[in-house]
Amino acid sequence: MAAVAAAGAGAAGAAGAVAAPPRGIRAWLRSAFRFATDRNDFRRNLLLNLGLFAAGVWVARNLTDIDLMAPQPVP
Repeated sequence: MAAVAAAGAGAAGAAGAVAAPPRGIRAWLRSAFRFATDRNDFRRNLLLNLGLFAAGVWVARNLTDIDLMAPQPVP
């Protein structure tokens, strides 16, 4: 039972630790790939949802004034 508690404490401590910022382009790409593919990452989900919402707002504000029924200019 103590081994399970110790393993849980170690996992919780590792999850709460802040990693050093990536140095170099390869480390940055690796961390960006890990950030994008982590399914349990709350920050990734939040950023993705906010980005999709912002894209939807942009589309709604900028593309709704197109009148598809208006006569088209003749060249």
